Amino acid sequence: MKPRAEDVNDITGRLISILNNREPDVRSQEETEIFEEGDRMPDESVILMADDLTPSETVWLDKSGILAFVTHRGSVHSHAAILARSMNIPAITGIDIREEWDGKMAVVDGYTGEVTIDPDSEYLEKMTAKMRADGKKQELLRELKGKETVTKGGKKIHLYTNISSVKDVDSVLENDGEGIGLLRSEFLYLESEGFPTEQQLFLAYKTVAEKMNGKKVIVRTLDIGADKQADYLGLEKEDNPAMGYRAVRICLNRPEMFKTQLRAILRASVYGNISVMFPMIISVQEVRECKRILAEAKKELAAEGIACKDVETGVMIETPAAVWISEELAREVDFFSIGTNDLTQYTLAIDRQNAKLDHIRDTHHPAILRSIQMVVENGHKSGVWVGICGELAADTSLTKMFLDMGIDELSVSPSFLLPVRDAVRRLE
Repeated sequence: MKPRAEDVNDITGRLISILNNREPDVRSQEETEIFEEGDRMPDESVILMADDLTPSETVWLDKSGILAFVTHRGSVHSHAAILARSMNIPAITGIDIREEWDGKMAVVDGYTGEVTIDPDSEYLEKMTAKMRADGKKQELLRELKGKETVTKGGKKIHLYTNISSVKDVDSVLENDGEGIGLLRSEFLYLESEGFPTEQQLFLAYKTVAEKMNGKKVIVRTLDIGADKQADYLGLEKEDNPAMGYRAVRICLNRPEMFKTQLRAILRASVYGNISVMFPMIISVQEVRECKRILAEAKKELAAEGIACKDVETGVMIETPAAVWISEELAREVDFFSIGTNDLTQYTLAIDRQNAKLDHIRDTHHPAILRSIQMVVENGHKSGVWVGICGELAADTSLTKMFLDMGIDELSVSPSFLLPVRDAVRRLE
């Protein structure tokens, strides 16, 4: 019964809500601990403090009134922190949170990672000036909308965005993204109380494709497991989940669930420029099996008289194994997208969730940069274009190096689009 405790708590909360003639509470046990029963987000903007936040909790929360996330546990490289940054919300981890802080005035500096409680007038004045300066910088960046992402020497690179939901498309368009380089499809599953139907998935992908109006949309197939959990999948607890039963391993073990998603993607392809990308690949055999199921889904749709198009297929390069066999993988797909977050984790043997290791997690490590160079060279040999969709794509200190390597595309959070475009346009 222990693994089902959260389900029982969830059902209990809903029954109590119904008996009290209230709207059923759909929060998880962890979410209920953040907000006491009957509470809702306050009307005023707040800094949300919690022991920790999972990706599903971060997705569930109404972000409209949240100024920043501050957690005791977690890492700046966790999925929840990355999601917060993609929504342009500062996320600070490793803070010793105290109960007496509740309701007090506070300042969160997302650049330095500092949290100041009850700041004095001098500090407030200093931070207000910093905010104004940041605002002016953003105004200057907005002048880059509509301009090409091209160096002074004429070298062009595609600048796409990473998103987690249909709602994020508005931010992509607002920041002038050329396309979507990573649609994290797992959040359609995390937001659902049960397996999403083919129709539900289709409508979500169709909406994104239509909103992007012909611009490229790359849908990453279900990457669930590790710290991204959905109870209805019935995944067992693992001692080392980051290296366990996750992503394409689950999909290939549950082909009917996988095919449902692929059918939805193929159906949505007629409404825009959709590509499909398979995560956590470690072998050529996995790619061939994914392509076989994709072809089977397409054949089924044709037999049913349902329209679909041929779609580009690609793989995430996020394991050292994929790096070393990238020459063979390039013969199977149309593109590579390098996921630097997991590639760093697996190459350096550093758990991205462990905040104690943040100080030695070197994203500029020679092993990471050489891996990226190898993938570019092997991809280009077979005419495969190569992009980066991990956090490193937004690191402007590496922009010149990426262009020198021959990277064809960078995919970043919407809020980083214009700063990266600015960095590219300043290069000779």
